[in-house]
Amino acid sequence: MSPMFGTGRDEMVAHVPQAAWLGIKVVEIQQGRATLSLPWREELVGDPIRGVVFGGVITTLLDQASGIAVQCALAEFMRIATLDLRIDYLRAAEPRHELVAVAECYKLTNNVAFVRGSAWDRDASDPFASMLATFMLVGPLQPGAWQEAMSKGREDLGLPARPPMGSAK
Repeated sequence: MSPMFGTGRDEMVAHVPQAAWLGIKVVEIQQGRATLSLPWREELVGDPIRGVVFGGVITTLLDQASGIAVQCALAEFMRIATLDLRIDYLRAAEPRHELVAVAECYKLTNNVAFVRGSAWDRDASDPFASMLATFMLVGPLQPGAWQEAMSKGREDLGLPARPPMGSAK
């Protein structure tokens, strides 16, 4: 699985419609660890007075990083499902700043993966959120299914093209 590791591996998120629409990008993937980023956009603001990103967007960013960390801790890709995702918001994210999340799969059992992580804006040493999660290891994928999904465009997967930013769809 080492060919999946490295920087800029956006195919690891591009096949997930919500992650693609939000603009989540892969910063780096390592064994059992994923760092993702999300550029600030007006459409993602949940508090228009302060310009703070909606909490659901932060949840998605951390959940996506966690799932990739789990996949990169496994000997081969598997179907997984989020069982529990706890996020403690330590402060508001800085408006108009890129958000970064890191997740580490620190323990695998036969059926469950355990993940911890954080999200920050200006500096990793000053996170605005910390996270703990557990994932159920559901079962094996059909051989080559994950790689095939990542190599195809959204339309090839039967998904609609990403709507233009700011559109109602």
